[in-house]
Amino acid sequence: MAVTIYGVCAVTFMMAMYALEARSRHFIALFALGCALSSSYGFLAGTWPFGVVEGVWTLVALRRYARTAPY
Repeated sequence: MAVTIYGVCAVTFMMAMYALEARSRHFIALFALGCALSSSYGFLAGTWPFGVVEGVWTLVALRRYARTAPY
């Protein structure tokens, strides 16, 4: 049950940060964090394909953060 609650919180956080990305580059970094948390949830839940895909999204978001000029 704890893993499920963690997953709900991680995915909710990730989606909220995705929705706020246009406001500041800091939300891009927080989206990357949310992706990493969701990835860890995927591995904890035994759904490794989800964990791998979210891990890739973490790297994509970090690259986007690095390429975004500070406001």
